[in-house]
Amino acid sequence: MRVAVIGAGSWGTAVASIIAPKGETILWARRPELAEAINSSHQNPDYLAGLALPHQLEATADLERAVSGAELVVMGVPSHGFRFVLEEAAPWIDSGAAVVSLTKGLEQGTLLRMTEVIAQALPSVAPNRIGVLTGPNLAREIVAGQPAASVVAMPDESIAEILQVIFHTREFRVYTNTDVIGSEAAGAMKNVMAIGAGVASGLGYGLNALAAFVTRSLAELTRLGMALGGRPLTFAGLAGMGDLIATCMSTQSRNHRVGLALGQGRKLDDIISEMKMVAEGVKTTQSVIELADRHGLDVPIASEVGAMLYEGLDPDVMVANLLGRPARHELDGIH
Repeated sequence: MRVAVIGAGSWGTAVASIIAPKGETILWARRPELAEAINSSHQNPDYLAGLALPHQLEATADLERAVSGAELVVMGVPSHGFRFVLEEAAPWIDSGAAVVSLTKGLEQGTLLRMTEVIAQALPSVAPNRIGVLTGPNLAREIVAGQPAASVVAMPDESIAEILQVIFHTREFRVYTNTDVIGSEAAGAMKNVMAIGAGVASGLGYGLNALAAFVTRSLAELTRLGMALGGRPLTFAGLAGMGDLIATCMSTQSRNHRVGLALGQGRKLDDIISEMKMVAEGVKTTQSVIELADRHGLDVPIASEVGAMLYEGLDPDVMVANLLGRPARHELDGIH
């Protein structure tokens, strides 16, 4: 199978490196100089410096060349540029191709998940061929060959099983799921929670506080994910709890690093200006709050993170507001 991976950030490059030894794989980079560096050095110096990439992996800055004839198109473009790049590529994407999103975010304004954006941008591609690869997947660890697991969610189980074979390796275990909505929603919302977890670490709180925060974050994203149409058990799996744990606890997580710096007293603009890669949660938080409002749901963690990001709420006040909420039944809203 010929595979095109669109987006040469850390995760797009990692996924391309998994697939390349199995067959023809082309990685599209927006900047020609990055594509050339990947081809000549077999490394991604901007996003995965020091880690070797497979010699079989080829990079290009030519979008037409990347996607023409591809039977699988993997989209690893950040949410704010996702639609633009996909619409550019659309004339050369075959209607019979499978299209998989790696992006854990929501489109600002429309509040659409990335698979919904794909369906709009590529109306000729059958809905059962559009899905998502998601899970607790920190790119550097995966490229370094450390054990990890993920889930490929497609509406059609048989297509999911084909993609499972493509993505699966000895170190990278891939499971299947048909709950695209739940898998994708969990991946987007956990980034918001990771910012809050980073704040807790930045304020110097210990594991009791972090465990409580992560568990209540899971309850919150499950409530909203179910309202969108996701299945409860999906949120207890790799796309939900698994990804939430990795993102909330790892300093490799961009969203966690944003929260950590905020908890240490730094300003958001200064933090973002120093980052090479996008922290999706900074943009996604507002969309999550708007989605919750649309469904009449209370999302206290997302709301407090939003107030901190967009209104300058002091991190200590954010924590105090969450701790001051009335106690209630643990499973309210997710029975």
